[in-house]
Amino acid sequence: MAATGNAEETQLQEMEEEAGMEREMDSDEEEGMGIDNSDDEEDDSSEDDKENEAEIQRLEEQLSINAFDYNCHVDLIKLLRQEGELPPLRKARQKMSELFPLTEEIWLDWLKDEIRLTEEEQNREKVYKLFEMAVKDYICPEIWLEYAQYSIGGMGLPGGMEKVRSIFERALTAVGLHMTKGATLWEAYREFENVILATLERIHTLFRRQLAIPLMDMEGTYAEYEEWSDQGVSDTVSQKYKRALQQMEKSKPYEETLMAAEPPKLAEYQTYIDYEQKEGDPARIQIIFERALAENCLVPDMWAKYTKYLDRQLKIRDLVLSSHDRAVRNCPWTMGLWKNYLLALERHGADHHTISDVFEKALNAGFIQATDYVNIWEAYLDYLRRRVDFKSSRELEELRAAFTRSLDYMKQDVEERFSESGDPSCTIMQVWAKIEALHCKNIQKARELWDSIMTKGNAKFANMWLEYYNLERSYGDALHCRKALHRAVQCTSDYPEHVCEVLLTFERVEGSLEDWDAAVQKTETRLNRVNEQRAKVAEKEAHLVRQEEEKTEQRRRAKADKKNQKKGQKGSRPGEKRKAEDEDNENEWGEELGKGRHQESGKGRRQESGKGRRQESGKGRRQESGKGRRQQMAPATVRKTQEDNPEQRKDDCSVFISNLAFSMEDPEKRLKELFEPCGPVQSVRPVYAAKGFRGYCYVQFEGKTSVPEALKMDRREVDGRPMFVSPCVDKNKNPDFKVFKYNTNLEKHKIFISGLPFSCTKEQLEELCKDQGTIKDIRLVTNRSGKPKGLAYVEFEDEAQASQAVLKLDGTVLQEHTLAVAISNPPRRNAADKPDFSRPMGAMMPRAMVYGSRGKGRTQLSLIPRSLHRQTGSESKAENGTAPKPTGGASGDAGFEAQAKPMSNSDFAKMLLRKFQTF
Repeated sequence: MAATGNAEETQLQEMEEEAGMEREMDSDEEEGMGIDNSDDEEDDSSEDDKENEAEIQRLEEQLSINAFDYNCHVDLIKLLRQEGELPPLRKARQKMSELFPLTEEIWLDWLKDEIRLTEEEQNREKVYKLFEMAVKDYICPEIWLEYAQYSIGGMGLPGGMEKVRSIFERALTAVGLHMTKGATLWEAYREFENVILATLERIHTLFRRQLAIPLMDMEGTYAEYEEWSDQGVSDTVSQKYKRALQQMEKSKPYEETLMAAEPPKLAEYQTYIDYEQKEGDPARIQIIFERALAENCLVPDMWAKYTKYLDRQLKIRDLVLSSHDRAVRNCPWTMGLWKNYLLALERHGADHHTISDVFEKALNAGFIQATDYVNIWEAYLDYLRRRVDFKSSRELEELRAAFTRSLDYMKQDVEERFSESGDPSCTIMQVWAKIEALHCKNIQKARELWDSIMTKGNAKFANMWLEYYNLERSYGDALHCRKALHRAVQCTSDYPEHVCEVLLTFERVEGSLEDWDAAVQKTETRLNRVNEQRAKVAEKEAHLVRQEEEKTEQRRRAKADKKNQKKGQKGSRPGEKRKAEDEDNENEWGEELGKGRHQESGKGRRQESGKGRRQESGKGRRQESGKGRRQQMAPATVRKTQEDNPEQRKDDCSVFISNLAFSMEDPEKRLKELFEPCGPVQSVRPVYAAKGFRGYCYVQFEGKTSVPEALKMDRREVDGRPMFVSPCVDKNKNPDFKVFKYNTNLEKHKIFISGLPFSCTKEQLEELCKDQGTIKDIRLVTNRSGKPKGLAYVEFEDEAQASQAVLKLDGTVLQEHTLAVAISNPPRRNAADKPDFSRPMGAMMPRAMVYGSRGKGRTQLSLIPRSLHRQTGSESKAENGTAPKPTGGASGDAGFEAQAKPMSNSDFAKMLLRKFQTF
């Protein structure tokens, strides 16, 4: 026994000497850092010293103004460390650690400096406390390893051996699952036990524990165990090792992705976290979250996800509260983290003083939006309300005092900083009024609060009056309900019809005949006044539109006069006018003929014929003349649509498909497969251009019964785009037919929502609206490419549910987007915007508007002959179907009379040439 004791003492002395040598080596490596008064410090010039002192003074002044300047703290610590001033350096580090968690690099520098300066045994406890602070900030294997190695130096002290083992065990619990760095701590622990000649069973146990955990390069550990163990590896250990190895192989791709990625690796960590959450091991989920936060400590969303997981899954008090504390110290500007911290403190039974202190810190955190202060006050007031007994006047008075303070804070601090209160709807006062009416039975105080709410600019909103009315209906009397509704009818400007309807409904149930007559008279007077005001506004808007149109017409005329004046100056030279006209005519006719006709022969459907002419560039047309002009008019070769016999085409058995992707491969086969479930498909006629598929086609079925089924596929997503399916109807024969299938009038049972995040889905919208009533349909509005516009229509079972949804959901925040909700009432289209198929295009709008909504562009040429501009007959135009046979124009031109029957491309070209020769 004496020999064993002597051997242990010898081992202890050797390990202490090794630890002392390591500290000396660290000291030698960092002599130039300025901690000791080295020769390098004496060699610095006095000018550099003055510059450093001036910079240190500037940084300290800046921190006195804004203590939350993280980078300023870091720069100050670096300068003080270079200067070698220990007391100011220690003070700067302590001040920063009180406000922010420190990074691994800052902690290791601080710990090494303190270790060198506290060699005496009585000061080891001070370093231990510093290590305890360090390991709480982040999960860092390097800090835990340094902690364990430092504790080895004091294992000769009473209880030193147990302290070392305790620190090693805590380190394994914290970072032993770290897949890439955890093995280092396991090896250090085994080496320590091996050096002090611990029992073989201890080392066996460490090997078995490590081999049951998936770590990188665990094959080497297994081989080492096989070589070290005299008894070999048991079957139980082998089975656990194989399971851990399989799990390691699954996680290895994620680790390799992390190693190859560039910082901050946020996306890679998120993918890894999603994988671990699917696997469901809480310890591994926690360690991967901690690793992600160590490299992304300033990302509030990552902290929010981590604390949410801890709140809902682990629910371990110390772990949950420490994580919330670290979250708000890293991202103090994020209101949501403070709000969740308050809830976690209340959930885990923290005392009132602690919760109040956290709330006060939140108020001083410097939020970036006025609404953040409203939300944090609401969270704190909710907590205070939940702790009130309502039988104890002390707690109730504390709640009332908090409400009063919140209103003063919004008015003074928040409004001065943001120029707005952040609470335009007075939600805090509304909650206070409900508490007074419901819990305190003090309806008079609730009415005083609502009077104050209405004086803050809310009297014009119907939803505010209806909230007040509902309060009176629940806790007041009929007299005050009637007074509230009469005031609402008089003051409401956004939805006066709805308020009038509520008043009349109330009188039907509660009022006398005199009350009913008074209500009818008041509502009629109010609605008449509203309609007059709306008419005046509409007239004013129409006048502004007319003025804008007149200004546009004046600008167009001035531009045309200027252009004509330039042409007159250019053509004044002899011999050049005719040449210029010839060139203009050549360009005009060349481009017009090069466009080709995009209608199907016989019935005017648009298509690219086999004789289309789009291959020649505009520049080439202008350079060619004489013989080249005739070559321009020669037909180019493009792909034709399927040349069916026109008599075999049946519009009543067909549908028109549009908005398809130009890149669709073999559209004929693809669309046939898509529409075969609707019924037997007779033919598919895709439309092609010189460059390929045009994105629309016609699908003809064998029978009429298939068409309704095909129309149900309207707006189905195909290749990432909504496919439009509409009936194949000739609009010249059916001018009242509308392709747009949705109602454009007022629909009181349907609401319109704007301001939605683009990522919003139907499921999320249904979850938001389902509490307001029975939902019949939800439509998210997208553009032609299938991308959302942030708009939606939600159809309810009746008008009352839709009105309730408007009142409750308007102003709701969804994914940091404030929603605007109203009854569906699309604006009416102007008469100028509605196409009139009974008139020619030239008669529908000014000539400049033929070319587009913004007139003829600066670089556009007139590509239509003047004789065609003079036509007055109806122009054939088809939409989603065949066009009628053209009727003769009013001019009686023979060329147009010939259009009474189907014309080939060559006939069309000859007709245009005859017109050209007349010039």
